[in-house]
Amino acid sequence: MSRWKLAYHANCWGPLGGHPVGVTSIGQLNYMTFADMRTALSDIARAGYEGVEVFDGNLLGYAEEKSELKALLSDTGLELLAVYVGANLIFDDVLEEELSKIEAVAALAAEFSTPHLVVGGGARRRAGPRPDDYKKTAAGLDKVAAIAERHGLEPHYHPHLSTLAETPDEIAQIFAETDIAFCPDTAHLAGAGGDPAALIRKYKDRISYVHLKGLQREPFGFTPLDEGDLDMTAIVDALKEVGFSGWVSTELDAWSDPFEGATRSKAFLDKVAG
Repeated sequence: MSRWKLAYHANCWGPLGGHPVGVTSIGQLNYMTFADMRTALSDIARAGYEGVEVFDGNLLGYAEEKSELKALLSDTGLELLAVYVGANLIFDDVLEEELSKIEAVAALAAEFSTPHLVVGGGARRRAGPRPDDYKKTAAGLDKVAAIAERHGLEPHYHPHLSTLAETPDEIAQIFAETDIAFCPDTAHLAGAGGDPAALIRKYKDRISYVHLKGLQREPFGFTPLDEGDLDMTAIVDALKEVGFSGWVSTELDAWSDPFEGATRSKAFLDKVAG
């Protein structure tokens, strides 16, 4: 049995994408897993997890059918632990639309007593970052944090490959400008050349929610926690060392057998995190 309460992201039970209307209406650009959520949540519960994280688009899909999601959570015994959102944050003309979307997500999540809002973003321009992009990202994160807190959710920043926060130096630039909490994702941190265990130790006072993923470097891909090139035991040891006591969410963006991947990661954590 793990020392932490464990959750799993519902994002690998189907293809990942975004709402297509977002191409022309940024206020409706959401992450989505195109999957049957009943199957996903049932598998997550059957694998032994206590909570589930979903993308903003999947949550908003229940905006007019809240009773259906509440029944699904009740049937599976899962807590809706977290919702993941994304935003560019650096483009002044669309920031209001992005924040309006996040406001709607946070308000809906609050109706399910969801404790965590996780945000990824800070767009990386094709020509490379401009000098003020990091400050703009941090200022946008402060606005996201205020929205989350207004609705009773704890906000977390998730450094992510393909955004302004990939490398340890880039993460440090943003964290120098904002007090938002840090949701470390082990695979994304390592994929950008960082040491997840060292970053957990460095930012220990910011961490109250964690994403764990395995990483295979060649060919690049995410793996269950018992597979891949990351020393997951060392990462778990770092969490123990800093006294982490929050929820841990495991995820895989894609896996041929999602239930099998979830089960393997749960077994690994039960073994090493006790």
